[in-house]
This record gives sequence, structure tokens and C-alpha cells, in this order.
Amino acid sequence: MKTILLPVDNDLTAASTIDTAAQLALAFGSYVEGFHLSLDPPLIAPADPFTGAMIATPLDPHVQDERREASRTLFTERLAARGLASANNDAESRETACFGWYESEDATGRDFLAAYARVFDITVLTRPESVGDGPRMSELETALFESGRPALLVPKEGSDKLGENILIAWNGTPEAARTVAFAKPLLRRARHVAVVTLSGSTPPEPSGAQLVRYLRLNGIPSEAHEVTVESDAAARGAAFLAEAQRLGSDLVIKGAYTQSRLRQMIFGGATRSIITEATVPVLLAH
Repeated sequence: MKTILLPVDNDLTAASTIDTAAQLALAFGSYVEGFHLSLDPPLIAPADPFTGAMIATPLDPHVQDERREASRTLFTERLAARGLASANNDAESRETACFGWYESEDATGRDFLAAYARVFDITVLTRPESVGDGPRMSELETALFESGRPALLVPKEGSDKLGENILIAWNGTPEAARTVAFAKPLLRRARHVAVVTLSGSTPPEPSGAQLVRYLRLNGIPSEAHEVTVESDAAARGAAFLAEAQRLGSDLVIKGAYTQSRLRQMIFGGATRSIITEATVPVLLAH
């Protein structure tokens, strides 16, 4: 994980996300690139009181400039304080953890995030606080569904450790297998890896024990755990998180949205539960 993309906004939770990106960069000697991502949706105002037609009112350009500069300052100062060096447009020649800032008026929207994340190993994002956190959910889903790369979700409290004790939430799906493959650099560094499956519905296939065998053949010591839980999707997400807490895990690895997003929005799902309730970082891929 030598290249890390870090969309930054200047809200109160950004500092914890930057700190976690720094932990990841220091572990792998990575380059972290930040850019300002505006989380504010367009302001909607009634255009005609009789027809109810609506128009979008963009933010004042001066406000956008101030927010962009505040994001850049927070990013730069926070990473420098944690020992990362400024790349100064020379990241390719550096062997230690470093950072740079992408400055462009076009580098603010989700379309840019979707495309640019494709040339980074991972994108680090702040965890949505709820399903109703529309801007952050949209940011996450853009990174997951349109970049082809994994995303690391960071809770607002941050995390003192990252990847020493990892829990894999395994359900045997292609999404879960893809996420494990992306996570191999972290898994190889971990002191403890637990592959957790949930009983109470259709057993995962391949099984947790078969994933453990695969990991061990790849030089990654791991062990299988099975937790009994009811079939309710939200309860299954909570069960993974409870097991992570019991085991003292500091990172959860989970395949994202093995059901459709619409189905999860209506009926709930393990991914949605983990996204909005995790108190440790979560590595996701679709």
C-alpha cells in the first residue's frame, strides 16, 4: 500500500482520518496525496412559489476557496506533525513516508474522486455517522463502486492502532474474497488474524476454515471463529462488531454490499450496520 488517496474536508472529524492515513503511510513508507472534497450538496431554493420548481444554488466561490485552503492547511500540518515529509513534487524518489497536495479547481467533486482513486492503492475516508449522512455515504459509495479500489473507513474517534489485530468478516462472497486480496499487505504485518463466520443461516462457501488454509499457505497465520447469530441482517453486522470488540481487533475487513444498495437501504444489511456503527477502522471493497 504505497499510494494513499485522502479526500479532505475541514470538519471536526477530518483530523482523525488524517492521523489514520499517517499510521498507514508510516507502516508501509507510503505517499499520501490529499485534495479538498466538498461535502456540501448544492443549496436548493424554490424558484417559483406557485409551481414549486426548484433550482440549485451553488456555494459562494470565496467560501469554497476558504474551505479548500483550510483543508490543505489541516492536511499539511497534521501529517508533518506525525513525521511525514513533504514530497515537494518528488514523491517517486522518496523511500520514506511522505505527502503531497493535489491543487485544482476540478479536484473537488465525486466524479474526480471516482476516477483519481483508480491510480492509488487505497482511499482513506471518514465513516458516515448514519445512513442519513448523505454526503459521506455518497463519498463512500463513489469510492467503492466506481474506483475499483478498496476504501478504509475511519471512525470519528480515530484509532491508536491499525492492523495489529485484524478481524475478517467472512461470508464466502466474491466481494469478501476481493477485499481479502486487497488487504494482504496489512494481513502479512498483523500479529493476529481472526476469520469470523456467522452461523444461523446458509453457511459461507468457501468456509472460514478454507479461507484460513488459504491465508496460512500465503504465510499469514490465522484462525477461524464461528459466532451464532440470528439471520436478521442488521444483527449479523452487529455480531461481527461485537466479536471484533471481544477479540480486541483494531481493524475489520469486510466485503461491501453483497446485497444491492437499494435492498440494504430498504431492509438493512450487515454492510450498512458495520459502516455506521464500527468504532475501529474498516477496510471495504466491492
